[in-house]
Amino acid sequence: MKKDAALYLGIMSGTSLDGIDVALVDLTAAPSLIASHFQPYQPERVKTLLDLHTAGQDELHRAQLAANQLAHDYATAVRSLLQSAAIQPQHVRAIGCHGQTIRHRPEQGYSLQLNNGALLAELSEITVVCDFRARDIAAGGQGAPLVPAFHDQVLRHPTIHRAILNIGGIANLTNLDPNRTTTGFDTGPGNLLMDTWISKHRGAAYDADGAWAASGTPIPALLQALLAEPYFAAKPPKSTGRDRFNLAWLERHLGGKESPADVQATLLALTADSIAAAIRRDCAGTEDIYLCGGGAHNVALVARLQTALPACRIQKTEALGIAADWMEAVAFAWLAQQALYLNPGNLPAVTGARHPCILGAIYPA
Repeated sequence: MKKDAALYLGIMSGTSLDGIDVALVDLTAAPSLIASHFQPYQPERVKTLLDLHTAGQDELHRAQLAANQLAHDYATAVRSLLQSAAIQPQHVRAIGCHGQTIRHRPEQGYSLQLNNGALLAELSEITVVCDFRARDIAAGGQGAPLVPAFHDQVLRHPTIHRAILNIGGIANLTNLDPNRTTTGFDTGPGNLLMDTWISKHRGAAYDADGAWAASGTPIPALLQALLAEPYFAAKPPKSTGRDRFNLAWLERHLGGKESPADVQATLLALTADSIAAAIRRDCAGTEDIYLCGGGAHNVALVARLQTALPACRIQKTEALGIAADWMEAVAFAWLAQQALYLNPGNLPAVTGARHPCILGAIYPA
C-alpha cells in the first residue's frame, strides 16, 4: 500500500436488513476497492430493527439501545476487515457510515438512520462521518438517494447514455444522460417485498436466482393493483422505503387464496415492471443499464427486465470496475471524503434540495 494512499471505509446496511457491508477504498485517484467484508445480522438484531419500523412501547429507549448495538456491530465488522487487510486504524482517514434506516419521512422533515457515530469513532479509533441525509432534508430535499452524486462523478460517460440501477431492498436509478444534468430517484420495491414474502412462507432470507418466483405465474389483477400505488406515477424527485412498501401494504391487496409462489412471481414482476416503466418515462434514451445491489444476481428478475427493455444493454457494474455487491459501500466512503474536504455530497436535481449541501456529521477519532 502506498504511504500517501487516501484510505476510507464505507459502511452500508440497507433496507434488506441482511447485514453490514464494509468496503476499504483507496480514493487517491479513481476509487479502488482494496478489501471488503460482509457481516450478517443475527436474527435477534433483525427482529429488533423490524420492530422499530412501527410505533411501540418505549421505542425511543429501544431505538437508542439499538443504535448503540449497531455501533458495536459496525466496529466489529471494521476490525474484521482491517485485520484481514493488515491495515491499522490510523491509516484510515475516515469511515462513512450510512446507518440503519427505520423511518424515512422527508415530507415531515426527517429521515432516521440508527447509529451512534461518537461510539463508533471511539470503538474504531477512526473519524466517523454519518447522518448524511439530514442536511439535504433541511434544504428541502428528500435526503435520498445519495449515491447518484458518486455515480455522476465516477461513472458518467461523455457520449453514452447510461443508467445505474441499484436493486437493494428498494430499487433506485441514476440517469447519466451525457446531454443533461444527472437525475435519480427510488423506483419502488427492489428485493424488499420478495424477501419478506419468501421469509414468511419458506423461512428463507431471499429467493436465490428468483427460482421460487420462476416456479409461479404472475397474477395479472394483483400486479395491476400493486402498480396502481400512486408512488409509481409520481414524478421525481422522490424516495421511499419500508414506511410505504411492506408486508401489510401487500396483504391489503391479497384475497387470501393466492398461491404463495404466484404471489412471489407477481412481486418479481412488480419490481421489474416498475423499474422498466421508470426508465422508459424518466430515463428515455438509455443505452446501457448497469446493475448493482443484491437484485443484480436475481436471474429471473434480470431476465424480465431485459425483456421489458429490449433496446438496452444490461450488465453488472463490474464492467465499470466496481463490484455490484459493493457499490453503495464504496459510495459512502466517497461521501465521507466529500464531507472532510467540505465538498457538497448531494445533487439537488436528484433529491430536490434547494442547493448543494455538505453532508454528514463528523466525529473525529
